[in-house]
Amino acid sequence: MRQLYSFERTTDDIRISVTPVFMDEESDPLKHFYLWAYQVRIENLGSESITILDRQWHVIDGLGATQDIVGTGVFKDRPSLHPGDSFEYTNTIPLSTTSGFITGKYALERPSGIFIEISAPTFSLDSPYHQKTLN
Repeated sequence: MRQLYSFERTTDDIRISVTPVFMDEESDPLKHFYLWAYQVRIENLGSESITILDRQWHVIDGLGATQDIVGTGVFKDRPSLHPGDSFEYTNTIPLSTTSGFITGKYALERPSGIFIEISAPTFSLDSPYHQKTLN
């Protein structure tokens, strides 16, 4: 496993941090199969509780092919976060290219019934097999 970078974004007192990790042992470059795990941490820095209703990820591989991941809550769970609480989960994403990136958002609800949408940080997936080109 190789930890790449950590990415963070705070909007409306909700901090979302994502740390992708390249999974060397599970990847197979000869079959064009590259696997990453990514850990997501959602922190409620505000003074009101929130409930995570759904998530949407947009994945783009190194050739520009896209896939969308949409789900209710987080793994069908709708965690509620009181002020100061956080929630973490880990997921995996396979690509057929050595690099890509993911962007996404979460739909949240406050106790007052107000719905908000929070963007996650866009994060890159770069394997050690990816050659970086500087312009």
